[in-house]
Amino acid sequence: MKKVEDYIRSIPDFPEEGIIFRDVTSILQDAQGLKLAIDELIKRLDGVEFDVIAGTESRGFIFGMPVAYALGKPFVPVRKAGKLPCETISESYDLEYGTASIEIHKDAILPGQKVVIVDDLIATGGTVEAAIHLVERLGGEVVKVLFLLELVGLEGRKKLAGYDVASVVVYEGK
Repeated sequence: MKKVEDYIRSIPDFPEEGIIFRDVTSILQDAQGLKLAIDELIKRLDGVEFDVIAGTESRGFIFGMPVAYALGKPFVPVRKAGKLPCETISESYDLEYGTASIEIHKDAILPGQKVVIVDDLIATGGTVEAAIHLVERLGGEVVKVLFLLELVGLEGRKKLAGYDVASVVVYEGK
């Protein structure tokens, strides 16, 4: 029986020499791989009580939406700045060279709601840390942070200390 990592394409020297890029589009292109990835994410929510799933743009949408659908939960998009049509709150985070911002609708999370955040990858953890701050500013409680892939060498979990974090596939390097 295949595992999720069997569907992940590793591309050496992309985007620069010495980096191994872990490509999840190869999962999406295979019906069995996609089903397995979603099933594995859902397994990591067994026993977790929550009200809503939030996903970060854009691959958090790809993986978070089918999980929300399968579990009968609402889905909240956390988007790049300027993409949401209603009143939002914003959170900035650091990139390798500069900063970026993400936003969420002000009415997307109600005070006291228990939230699971889904994304495809944890690398440095900056995007998801910002998403956590948005949820908490709206009065939500982040009860789980869920990733398809984790690059341990980039130490993203350090930014998420104190949160319940799970990953389906873990790569020790960067």
